[in-house]
Amino acid sequence: MNAVAPLEPTAGSPAASPSGTAPDAALEPADAPLEGFRIGVTSHRRSRDLIEALERRGAEVLHAPALKIAPVQEDVSLIEDTKAIIAARPDICIATTAYGMRRWCEAADTFGIGEELLETLGATRMFVRGPKARGAVRAAGLADVGISSDETTATLVDMLLAEGVRGKTVAVQLHGYTDVRQLERLRMSGANVLTVTPYRWVKPDGEDRLPRLIEAVCNGSLDVLTFTSAPAVDALWSTAHEMGLYQQLIESLKTTVTTAVVGPVTAQPLLDVGIKPLIPERFRMGALIRLVCEHLALNHVRRLDTRSGNIELRGRSLRIDGEPVELAPAPLLLLRALLGAGGSVLSRESLSELLELRGSVHALDMTVSRLRSSLPDGKLVETVVKRGYRLRV
Repeated sequence: MNAVAPLEPTAGSPAASPSGTAPDAALEPADAPLEGFRIGVTSHRRSRDLIEALERRGAEVLHAPALKIAPVQEDVSLIEDTKAIIAARPDICIATTAYGMRRWCEAADTFGIGEELLETLGATRMFVRGPKARGAVRAAGLADVGISSDETTATLVDMLLAEGVRGKTVAVQLHGYTDVRQLERLRMSGANVLTVTPYRWVKPDGEDRLPRLIEAVCNGSLDVLTFTSAPAVDALWSTAHEMGLYQQLIESLKTTVTTAVVGPVTAQPLLDVGIKPLIPERFRMGALIRLVCEHLALNHVRRLDTRSGNIELRGRSLRIDGEPVELAPAPLLLLRALLGAGGSVLSRESLSELLELRGSVHALDMTVSRLRSSLPDGKLVETVVKRGYRLRV
């Protein structure tokens, strides 16, 4: 397995604390449910909110924005599409996101056509994809006449097709990831469809960070990888292809690293390649964070009462009788396997394979020795002659 240069800690992470001490070091697991876990963040917009929320819960965050939103001043297409919609005087308008709606109005103001846009939208029948989009529409002084029951564009299109759109002009505010199928459904039903994309994705500064994040996933250095937009997933795939790591990345995300997304639109590119991400019932960042905490607590925290004390392993954080114990990666991997066995014997062959030691007896013995020397009581790890190793329970 190739070594990976660690990503730099984010500005608010324990390693970057101005005082030189980890702000969450004294927190118990109940206060820091993500202690010991490493979580990757691929978002650009509002990434600071997500990072700070994860770090407050004890996580180490690796931030590598996959994409960023292009500045309004550089987005000529946005203004051209807005002028086309104003000229067409649409019968219906679909608002898909709150941020997109706000940015659309702000961009129109910037180019001196804000009042014309609001006048045009005020004369249409506005449909919104969810409560946040509804809030942005109403904040602009507009009114909506319908909302999706499950916060999806598909459901909105179902509503419009049920009442009939033939011969009508429908304006659709897109959200950076075009749902082509829904647009085609409207067109096939006889609607004249116009679109506007208030934010477009471009590559971010510091492009080396995303390759390093991909390497961290492939080497199992992350527990969870989060996404808040579908284009970010596509950007990850593209970069992995360029690195020759696409298949390895997909396999790691299927087996060792959990993916978590903010909603079904973001989930689709993952589902398309056979990856099943965590999706919160409410498509909000807070709900996403809670779901990640619950998943890791249920599936990635191991506890065992032994003769040497109570062991708790949370990601990469080990405590024995409540006291933290530092372990290097190889001994930590060995201990995780022994904990999973719950006191049963694991053969030397299986442990060598796990540690990728290619049958080296000496290398396994050295790893066991390093583990014992790092523990408060080295007798915790027992040798079972001619069989292997186990924890003394």
